Formats: sequence, C-alpha cells, structure tokens
Amino acid sequence: MIIGTRGSQLALAQTENVARLLKERGVETSQKIIKTSGDRFTDRPLHAVSGVGAFVRELDDVMLAEEIDIAVHSMKDMPTVRPSELPTVAVLERDTPFDILLTYDGTTLDELPEQSIIGTSSLRRAAQIRRYRPDLVVQELRGNIDTRLRKLKEGQYDGILLAKAGLERMGWELEGEILSPDFFCPSPNQGTVAVVTRAGTDAEAAVSGLDHTQSRIVTEIERILISELGGGCTTPIGSYAEFSQDGNELHVRAEVLSLDGREAIRVDEFIPMLGCIEKAAELGHRLVEMGGRELADEALRQLSGESCASGDSYDY
Repeated sequence: MIIGTRGSQLALAQTENVARLLKERGVETSQKIIKTSGDRFTDRPLHAVSGVGAFVRELDDVMLAEEIDIAVHSMKDMPTVRPSELPTVAVLERDTPFDILLTYDGTTLDELPEQSIIGTSSLRRAAQIRRYRPDLVVQELRGNIDTRLRKLKEGQYDGILLAKAGLERMGWELEGEILSPDFFCPSPNQGTVAVVTRAGTDAEAAVSGLDHTQSRIVTEIERILISELGGGCTTPIGSYAEFSQDGNELHVRAEVLSLDGREAIRVDEFIPMLGCIEKAAELGHRLVEMGGRELADEALRQLSGESCASGDSYDY
C-alpha cells in the first residue's frame, strides 16, 4: 500500500511511524511524497497561502485519483468538513498537545525583557502572546523545524513558539517552557495524527486497527466546541479536551480571540462523559452567543483579501 505524505521532516516522521505500526500488523507500505502549496510558498504567512486546508486538500485529490492508498496528516490541519468518501479511519494516540517556548538561553516567558521578539506562524499563538505579554513583539516565523531553530540560534528571534508534539515526533529533547492551557489553549487537535483512506478499501480495513478511542473522542469534542464559530484559519481559536483521572468526565476549554489578543471569549468546564457530544455542542453554541462569532467575523474582515491554509499548520 502507498502512503502519501508531505515532504517536511515532521510529515515524514509521522508517516514512518504509521508505516512501522502497519508493518507490526503485517502490512507492507511504500511512501510517495506530495509537494503541497503550503510547502511551496514559504515566503508568506500561512494564512495567506491559497486554499483552506492547503496541506490536506492536495493529498485528498491524489487519493481520490487512486495514486495513493493512505494519507497521514497532523489532525489540526484538517478542515472540519471532509469528503465522505475519505474517512479519518484512525486517530493515533495523542502526543503532548501543548505549546512550548524555546529561547536561546532558557529565559522563560515571564522573564523575557520588554520588546523581545517572538516568532510564530500561528495566528492563535500570536494572539495569545499579545494577550499575555502585550509588551512583546510578535513576528512571522516560517520554515521547517531546523530552519526555525537556526533562526533562533542566529538571534533573529528572542524566542519561538512551537507545538511540543512536533519535537517529540522528531525525537528531539529540547529544553523549553511548556505553556499552560489555562493561558495558551492549544489549537483543536494539536498533537494528534490522523490517518485517512478511501472508504471501503483494503487500506481502510488495515488502518482501522490503529485507532485510539480516547484520542478520537477528545478530538471530536474539540472540533464540536468550535464548529459554530466560523472564521476558519483566519481566526485565533483554541480548543482542548482531556479526560479526568477517573475517566467519567472531560475537562474542556475553548476560546476565540481577536487578532491583537485584546478580546477573548472562553468556556472552561467539566462535562460528563455520558452525553459529552451534546454537551460540547451546547458549549459551542454558548461561545457563539457570548460573541465568539463576532470576533471570528472581525478577524475575517481584518484579513480580507487574503486566503488561508489552516491556522496552525505545521504542527511544530
């Protein structure tokens, strides 16, 4: 079976992990690298790359053309609305979902001097930093992990924000500050890998055994929480769900922010596992009623004329 993947270091690492898991189940695979628009246009912010879900849709097209059997994605890159013929057959067990701040000398976020330059490609992270430390300067940061770390080492930035999961998947143990979801609610599905196939194929049957039930539940909850907000990738949105220790409840957080971080609408509650889908939908509706949709619409107006990929693409 052929696994389609982007050519970035992270995408290849994720794909190799899926290939390893399938081999353990007696399924042999090969890889085909698909270069997407998001990979080609590295001279502009991610939200300005043409096409919603630019890191996903082009692999979908190749799969629908039956050139590949399996596609591996950072799940947070995936648009909420998906082709029915391309199911997400497996959600792998989640890695660390939180953001990490890397600085050259180990300085923490609270210790950074005023006007320190923070690099990120994420509208969400940028808004959250502006809210938490409005005295810092946020600048666009593109490139693969090596490129971003090099820019930090060269002093182009005083700190950079990444997803901890990306470093874990690369096998890199870098010292940094893990940011609390109380102030830096992660992107929906951050730290989660999704595996897609065509419906009704041998690949679907083979991949289904990789699904991790708890990870699938929390990722679905996170998507439901923000499903009514609109705005897509041009809106700084966070959504995070985790099981309580006894497994009977879910702690859910979701928020939508203005681009400058000065306004935010947020929910933070424990909901029972029984009926969690319906309760998550209620909380998502509450976000809208509290003004979340207006913030999303305002973000769209401010970025009018620019198309976008997914807001937190590149899961690192």
